[in-house]
Amino acid sequence: MTLHCNHETSIPVQTIEIARSAFPNGNIYMTLREELGVVFRDEQFQSLYPQRGQPAEAPWRLALITLMQFREGLTDRQAADAVRSRIDWKYVLGLELNDPGFHYSVLCEFRSRLIEAGAEQTLFNTILELCRERGFLTERGKQRTDSTYIIGAVRTMNRIEVAGEALFHALDLLAQIDPIWLKAQIPSEWFERYRQRPTSFHLPKSEKGKLELALQIGEDGQNLLSKIYTDSAPEYLRKLPVIDTMRRIWIQNYYQEEDTIEWREEKDCPPASLRVVSPYDIEVRSSTHGDAFWRGYKVHFTETCDEQTPHLITHVETTLATEQDTTTLPRIHSALERKKLLPIRHFVDAGYPSAELLATSQSRFGIDLYGPVRPDLTWQTQTGQGFTMSQFSIDWDHEKVICPMGRISIQWLHEYGIRGKPFIQARFRKQDCLACSSRAHCTRSASTPRHITLQPTREQQLALQAARERQT
Repeated sequence: MTLHCNHETSIPVQTIEIARSAFPNGNIYMTLREELGVVFRDEQFQSLYPQRGQPAEAPWRLALITLMQFREGLTDRQAADAVRSRIDWKYVLGLELNDPGFHYSVLCEFRSRLIEAGAEQTLFNTILELCRERGFLTERGKQRTDSTYIIGAVRTMNRIEVAGEALFHALDLLAQIDPIWLKAQIPSEWFERYRQRPTSFHLPKSEKGKLELALQIGEDGQNLLSKIYTDSAPEYLRKLPVIDTMRRIWIQNYYQEEDTIEWREEKDCPPASLRVVSPYDIEVRSSTHGDAFWRGYKVHFTETCDEQTPHLITHVETTLATEQDTTTLPRIHSALERKKLLPIRHFVDAGYPSAELLATSQSRFGIDLYGPVRPDLTWQTQTGQGFTMSQFSIDWDHEKVICPMGRISIQWLHEYGIRGKPFIQARFRKQDCLACSSRAHCTRSASTPRHITLQPTREQQLALQAARERQT
């Protein structure tokens, strides 16, 4: 198909008259056309089509149909039927009432062209720019971000099935690419053993039987990999993604003891953030959130939330299901900066804020980050009966802390937590604490002095303290 950028975009007079009589008060699609015009232009999609071939359907229409289709949750067939039969759709698309429409497969083809060309953001960014021009969207307003999960388009499989499916998939692809080489490498019984996909229905019932099957798959898979990674095997086989995926799955689920392949116990497998759970989508991860468990991805939506303007999505960030929200927020802010859509105030839930982000969001992007932070869990704060952090004076320049009784700390130590997170610990002299008349308000220990734990920088400590005060 080739694209000719000369399609008519005006609305036929008969379509206008019939639509206005059918919808005297208008409807959402008629309002869309009257307020925003045709939205897209054919020239935006010109690089998606070759220079020669049969004429293509107008891409600006297909782009608009894609959005309307998503809004109503229609299949491609239903969306194509709506183009042929619905007056409001003909109005917004500028079509004659007797326009025959197109085959529903055109929509799938259009989406494929967008994805293959890496142009899937074109629709979203065009709408954002149009909303900016109309004053619906401005920089330095209020925005909020939250995440939800996406179910991966893969079957739920246990570890044995993942290994079996990886071997099955590799054999199936090799049989298509180089059947002569494959037939010369594998035993004849493999054709019977791996002619069907492994499923839970075929798994042995006993644990012993499951282990024997896992070891059989492991031995066969290791045999295949060893033949592929020999110098005599065609080099292109080692570059196949399916082979690299299979190799990763074998490393994660098996280990070699001398010349014997062994099945890893669950505790010896890599964490969920690294583990491949499907050979067909190696980025799918298993994750939990509260009572929810899923295998797939996580998506973060950012939208405006000013009272005077419509609430519009400004950014969508898709991540691995196991990635922490805290690590995602800097990328969201950087993306909004590139779009010139940074907020002045950004609302998030408890998964996003950290002392570091509270500080850097303000210093780097000029954003006040609003969200629940971890409370001070010291007994002094919880009971309200002792000397809290706020009653200590911190001299960052001289790396000293002064307690409410005027004693000065003697140590300022840069430490690291269990997960490598840095912090500062200020410690007081033991003799000063033991002889203090207010000791009961400071520490419950009979033998050790008081110590104060701080964030690694002054900016982070002040940002966390301000967030806690605001939260209270």
